[in-house]
Amino acid sequence: MSVGFGKYTLLDKLAIGGMAEIFLARQEGMEGFQKTIVIKRIRPHLSSQQNFVRMFLNEAKLAAQLSHPNIVQIYDLGKINDSYFIAMEYIFGRDMRKIMAKAQAKGIGFPMEYALKIASSVCEGLYYAHQKADANGAHLNIVHRDITPENIFVSFDGTVKILDFGIAKASNQIVQTDVGEVKGKLSYMSPEQCCGHVLDGRNDIFSLGVVLYECMTGFRLFTGESEAAVVRSIIDGKIYSPSYFMADIPQAVEEILMKALEKNRENRYQSAWEMQSAINQFLSQHEFNPTNTHLANFLKQLFGDELKTNPSSQPTPSAQFMPSVGSMEAEHDIVTGEMDIWPFETFGEEEGRSPLVSIELAAEVFVKIEKAARQHRMGVAELTKRIVEDWAKYR
Repeated sequence: MSVGFGKYTLLDKLAIGGMAEIFLARQEGMEGFQKTIVIKRIRPHLSSQQNFVRMFLNEAKLAAQLSHPNIVQIYDLGKINDSYFIAMEYIFGRDMRKIMAKAQAKGIGFPMEYALKIASSVCEGLYYAHQKADANGAHLNIVHRDITPENIFVSFDGTVKILDFGIAKASNQIVQTDVGEVKGKLSYMSPEQCCGHVLDGRNDIFSLGVVLYECMTGFRLFTGESEAAVVRSIIDGKIYSPSYFMADIPQAVEEILMKALEKNRENRYQSAWEMQSAINQFLSQHEFNPTNTHLANFLKQLFGDELKTNPSSQPTPSAQFMPSVGSMEAEHDIVTGEMDIWPFETFGEEEGRSPLVSIELAAEVFVKIEKAARQHRMGVAELTKRIVEDWAKYR
């Protein structure tokens, strides 16, 4: 597929939602300039329905005001023929739903430190959005209202991005959601969102707590045989401490989770900054405080089989904004990834250098080696290099 769309070229259709369709696209300019982007276009049969158009435009105008490293950037808003569209940042990576599913399918417990690192980055993006003011200094009171695994994206360079402020609400929008109208994915809603109350940033903190709980324990927090049962679980159901599922979870981490999940929002973290501060304080004192590079290496190992078929940075249709339906189904192939052994203490590629040897490891093996490396306070490459040297010495 390669179709001209104004100054853009649509390369592939990535997804179709109820209101819009999403394309992988390329923007071209003078002197051979090219940029890979994503086009979100209102579905043709809805272009004539003014309510949908207003919702779409409000989404774009709101999201375009947000410029932060942990939020997907909006580049352009326009109309070509009868099609309204948003041009947005392309990210080469996977959303948290796919990441958790991949780890689960391989029998790998999601490392607590990486889950906290991701949550800290989400907090940073949320705090920025919650505090955002307009050009006149008026507070916008933005609430995302749909923090779910599908809307938390991790790139293969370790950057965490919040997706889809499409149902976000700013208090000064011309078109607002009616009081009592519920939007968002039910299992990740706060009690006040389920009840249709006026929301503030503490709503997103609760939702992030639900995502973090699921990521760390492997269990969905709020489930039920019907929507009504899920709502009852959120409002009245008991939240078991994560140590019920993970006996070795540090008490400080358990306290972070349980405070984020307080059903009374007055008892929760009162801002995303407070939650991020608690997470960062724990990680700074913990034996392993991961960087973006650590997170990137973990993802590359986890999705090594998929990256083998697409070793360059060129995007594939499955790389970005694909629907997550069915992603929890087990995949039984072995995830492998290539780890380069270097003649110095590092892991991964370094400009101008070449590895002495490249070793292919299953992701679950890599996770074990990484844990052992942390315990011995050394890099993964250094530990692996020593293991290989010892094996060669006594062979």
